[in-house]
Amino acid sequence: MPRFQPKTDDYADRIRDSFAKQGFMATLGASLETIDPGFVEIGFNFDTKLTQQHGFIHAGALSAIVDTAGGFAALSLFAASDGVLTVEFKINLLAPAEGERFIARGEVVRPGRTLTVTKGEVIAVKQNREIICAVMQQTMMRMVGHKDVIG
Repeated sequence: MPRFQPKTDDYADRIRDSFAKQGFMATLGASLETIDPGFVEIGFNFDTKLTQQHGFIHAGALSAIVDTAGGFAALSLFAASDGVLTVEFKINLLAPAEGERFIARGEVVRPGRTLTVTKGEVIAVKQNREIICAVMQQTMMRMVGHKDVIG
């Protein structure tokens, strides 16, 4: 039984549609992997175009993917006409982001009428071993009545 109840049955389709509109996720080569009420997982493969000077995945790429996972986790619980925008997030980089694949998991901690708090982590997969390389806490704003900010 899901921890949270979505407001619409088509929440996963709405997230897929919104994700497809994000040019930056395409630039990262990211893909949606899991969509559940209050939980979204996004992954991407290692690419030298996403590294910093030491060869690790850049913190900006990690931040973007976990911010997106948390945002979509929140959106999964919103009404069809609502939008979502990040208010703030804090990320802690725990280990060098090195591996073949990176998975961001976003999860709702507490949904609210206006603000929703999420948490997230980025996992580096290296030689079939998972290492948490970043953790995040985030606040998302539910946008209501903004027809240009839906999804």
